[in-house]
Amino acid sequence: MLNNLIDRIRLPFRKDKELYSALFDILGFYPRKITYYKVALMHKSLGHRATAEELRVLEGKKKDKGRKDDKYTRKGRRNERKGRLGKPLNNERLEFLGDAILDAVVGDVVYQRFPGKPEGFLTNARSKMVQRETLGRLAKEMRISELIMASGRSASHNSYMGGNAFEALVGAIYLDRGYEACQQFWMNRVMGKYLNTDKVAYKEVNFKSKILEWAQKNRINIDFRLEEQSQDKNGSPTFAYTVVLEGVDGCSSEGFSKKESQQRASEDTLKRLRNDAKFLDAVFAAKSERTKMEEQPVSVAPDVERSVVDDIVVTSVKPDETDVLTKEKVTEIEQDIDSMSLDDVKAEKSREDIIAEAEAAAYEG
Repeated sequence: MLNNLIDRIRLPFRKDKELYSALFDILGFYPRKITYYKVALMHKSLGHRATAEELRVLEGKKKDKGRKDDKYTRKGRRNERKGRLGKPLNNERLEFLGDAILDAVVGDVVYQRFPGKPEGFLTNARSKMVQRETLGRLAKEMRISELIMASGRSASHNSYMGGNAFEALVGAIYLDRGYEACQQFWMNRVMGKYLNTDKVAYKEVNFKSKILEWAQKNRINIDFRLEEQSQDKNGSPTFAYTVVLEGVDGCSSEGFSKKESQQRASEDTLKRLRNDAKFLDAVFAAKSERTKMEEQPVSVAPDVERSVVDDIVVTSVKPDETDVLTKEKVTEIEQDIDSMSLDDVKAEKSREDIIAEAEAAAYEG
């Protein structure tokens, strides 16, 4: 409290008093070294080149009080005389640092908040709190996004810029005030005002995974159809996907990445499946039609008895020895028939005897 009071008294005399005030509203305290926070808000699209003062602060070097100019200042002046620019400077290094600090801070919070929960639940809860989408929304609600320094083109389409700046800001807090200040910032400024830890921990955010799981359980064919891949007015790539269930179009959505587009389309389709009975009926009707066609016989069933006989009876005649009625064989058979004689065939009774016996039997009757 005393430090904040002293910093408030000094505020009118500071060079970047507007930035100090804006950061106080976000962080709950005034920065000690404003350079950390300036760099945390620099996107690489800005093309900023590091000054001697920025390098000194970021590398933790103190100015030599015995000399008017230190090596950073002298190097900067030499570069200026030679027309050289300093090395590129942006928030990516602070983003890396802030990401690691956030994992530790949020992991501690989740561990204390949900006693007895298994490791898988804790990991999932933490990942949902520190994912880019969540941090991006926090950056917007906390008005961090309004302070980001970037080119107009990048700021208009990069949906992860706010989340990245949020992480970089945590990295700046760590370098400026230490780990405990990062904990207090998250618990008092984020959880206390903008984030419902319980709601986020139990909320399902991977909508694509959720709809894939539902389709698998119900044996529904699912596909993600790319509708369009184009560019916005600033030349940034955009994607549009539609969720297709059993050939029935679900919802479509656009995004600046394939993952973002498919996630949004999956979320909207899941909501439609829950709220639109006609759509749900159409999906299952299409499934029934598909399975009905798959179950229709493609040929007549085989003759079971003939198959059994064919399997049991084994012929000794080889395929190449089977009788085939060639022209020569037909001629041979006809000659045999012509040479046949009925002389050797003897009947037990003659024709006359058979007729006489028949007439006698008729008279007797």
